[in-house]
Amino acid sequence: MTGTISPIEQRCIEQGMKMTGQRRVIAGVLSDADDHPDVEEVHRRAAEVDSRISIATVYRTMRLFEEASIVERHDFGDGRSRYEEAPTTHHDHLIDIKTGRVIEFSNEEIEQLQKNIAEAHGYRLVDHRLELFAVPIDAQDGD
Repeated sequence: MTGTISPIEQRCIEQGMKMTGQRRVIAGVLSDADDHPDVEEVHRRAAEVDSRISIATVYRTMRLFEEASIVERHDFGDGRSRYEEAPTTHHDHLIDIKTGRVIEFSNEEIEQLQKNIAEAHGYRLVDHRLELFAVPIDAQDGD
C-alpha cells in the first residue's frame, strides 16, 4: 500500500465516513485484495501494516463498510463470511469447492435467461446473485 487514497477509502470519504488510521489500513487491505478474504485474513493483512489493529476493530469496520454498501459479504459454502469491494458492475461467482478459489465472471446469456424466467412468472428482475459451486473437470470422483 502506498500513501495514495485507496478506492475503498475514497468511497468512504464520499459517503462522509470518518476515516481513522486503522480504517484507512483496512480499506487499503480490501482495495489491494485480489481474492475474497474473510475477517481473519483481513485482520492478518492489516496487522502486517499496523500491529495495533485488533480483530474486533476489523469486525466493526467490516460491518460498517457493509452497511454503507462499500463492501459485499458472501457465503461461499465454507462457513466463513468472505468480502469484496462492492462492484460497480455486476458479476457472478464460480467457486472451486476443493480449493476455495473464487472465479468472477459475467455472461450475457445467463443474465438474459434470468430476466426471461422472472418475466415468465410475471416479475421484473431487480437484482440477483449467482454462485456456482464446482470441481475441476479433471478431478477424480471421490477425491
